Amino acid sequence: MMATRTDLANAIRALSMDAVQKANSGHPGAPMGMAEIAEVLWNHNLRHNPKNPHWADRDRFILSNGHGSMLIYSLLHLTGYDLPMDEIKTFRQLHSKCAGHPEYGYAPGVETTTGPLGQGISNAVGFAMAEKLLADQFNKPGHDIVNHYTYCFLGDGCMMEGVSHESCALAGTWGLGKLIAFWDDNGISIDGHIEGWYTDDTAKRFEAYGWHVQSVDGHDSDAIDKALKAAQKVTDKPSLICCKTIIGKGSPNKAGSHDCHGAALGDAEVALVRETIGWKYPPFEIPADVYAGWDAKAKGAKLESEWDAKFAAYAKAYPTEAAEFKRRMAGDLPAGWKEATDAMVKAVNDKAEVIATRKASQNAITALAPILPEFIGGSADLTGSNLTSAPSFKHVSGKQPGNYISYGVREFGMAAIMNGIALHGGLLPFGGTFHQFSDYMRNGMRMAALMKQRVIYVLTHDSIGQGEDGPTHQPIETTSGLRYIPRMDVWRPADSTETAVAWVVAVERKDGPSSLVLSRQNTSFSARNDAQIAGIRKGGYVLSDVSGKPDVILIATGSELDLAIKAAAELNGAGTKTRVVSMPSTSVFDRQDQAYKDSVLTKGVKRVSIEAGVTDFWRKYIGLDGAAVGIDTFGESAPGGVLMKHFGFTVENVVNTVKSIL
Repeated sequence: MMATRTDLANAIRALSMDAVQKANSGHPGAPMGMAEIAEVLWNHNLRHNPKNPHWADRDRFILSNGHGSMLIYSLLHLTGYDLPMDEIKTFRQLHSKCAGHPEYGYAPGVETTTGPLGQGISNAVGFAMAEKLLADQFNKPGHDIVNHYTYCFLGDGCMMEGVSHESCALAGTWGLGKLIAFWDDNGISIDGHIEGWYTDDTAKRFEAYGWHVQSVDGHDSDAIDKALKAAQKVTDKPSLICCKTIIGKGSPNKAGSHDCHGAALGDAEVALVRETIGWKYPPFEIPADVYAGWDAKAKGAKLESEWDAKFAAYAKAYPTEAAEFKRRMAGDLPAGWKEATDAMVKAVNDKAEVIATRKASQNAITALAPILPEFIGGSADLTGSNLTSAPSFKHVSGKQPGNYISYGVREFGMAAIMNGIALHGGLLPFGGTFHQFSDYMRNGMRMAALMKQRVIYVLTHDSIGQGEDGPTHQPIETTSGLRYIPRMDVWRPADSTETAVAWVVAVERKDGPSSLVLSRQNTSFSARNDAQIAGIRKGGYVLSDVSGKPDVILIATGSELDLAIKAAAELNGAGTKTRVVSMPSTSVFDRQDQAYKDSVLTKGVKRVSIEAGVTDFWRKYIGLDGAAVGIDTFGESAPGGVLMKHFGFTVENVVNTVKSIL
């Protein structure tokens, strides 16, 4: 006897409530309310292969309302992914693949980490954007090797979060016809019925964004399927399917209430649910006919095999493009990368330009773009200030694809979209804004670090040196704040050579994001030998030294390196043996072996840090007996040079600070 669609949906309800109950922690309501929607999508429309979760042309699925994580874990288990019942039973426990929210890299088939609401749908916009860009770059007449959908489930919380407004508005402008979102319109959030705080006409809002919008009964499988088929036919707009649902459907006493949103139902209510939905099986038991009804392994293998044949035909007709597609989806660097980038860095060092590091960054982008076709640049409405574009870039214009994106004034949306682009594969995104406004997108940056994604942030106007715009635009604490994010490499280069190396290392890195913190004002140039250029790649190195053991070490970053060099000259002239260390990236330096670190920061030698930012961060390098030249107040509005002098970034102050600790 074959299982009915109701049986298949009820399997999701049973697994979700049982896993949450066993953990005594979780959100059973959303999975129980979205069970029919999930069955329609995953069992009848989603192109995926449980045996190969990384198949290049699979449809992508994102559960933006990630608190309902048992929904995706149930789907992955039931359809045949390598997620056995023992993992379901350890939901929310230490080292379980079934973490409290879907975590990228834990359970196979989870495309992105969705915890903070609104970022999943924003990631989905990035996934769909990547599909569109890659299709434009690789598809040929009769050879559509990139041709898949991005599906997203989202809830009321995602709709309320501002980041979803930023990204969904842009998705409409871009005409992302392969993006289809299902809104779980259940009228409930943690505090209860949402009419007291969320009364948007969501359908009209998304229509105004340029989306195709439909409304259905979220428990009517035929209506959901019909709406989905209609959405697939709309190729020039993203689609939103508004699904009116009952949260916790099947629970006789808690359905339709916030009582089932973020807490286990309780043993008594779980038993009543079984009785109400006619589920006759004990916890964590799925009958064979239900497993058979969900099993997607054979269908998925057939879909991937058909694509393999299509790609083989493409490779025969377009061998160069096929090899390039495989390289980019694997995340490999292009042939000749080291030779090309070594030559670029040498040319920059030989040129010895005195320029702002934001300009040095643009020069690096201009040099790298022709050899990195996977580059996808962009800026949050500050292209002319961030200097993030290059002559070889083709700008995205409305629905016309390219490889440079004007995100508009949408910093957080940009960060979350770039995460989706990176997760999709085949593209390397970078985006710019003023460094101070990285605070707007910080949680998206944190998610990139959490997921170990290669995303690059170009953060210009890096200190009080940026001048007249005043304290609202002067990022006193921001650089150190980013340094505290695990896996975030923060680079604050001092000149054009350090900037070029920082770009190369950021591109080469595959296990996390990089922030390039860059100056508005010109910075002095320091010539370097080959060993010192190699030292830049290590995050910190000796730029100038003395014979024998130094009396003091000056550690500087960014535009303050020149100040350290000048102060060292005065100190050395007065008989205080002074070493200057440039430390463009503290996290990269920290990863070096102890012997190297000791060769740069010799033990027993007192140290002074110099950076136009907060000082507490530097205690890990200078210790309690060292000193920090920095700024622990907000800035002021005045020309940058005036502010530097006003806040003590002078040779005299550095020299006096050194004397105070010796």
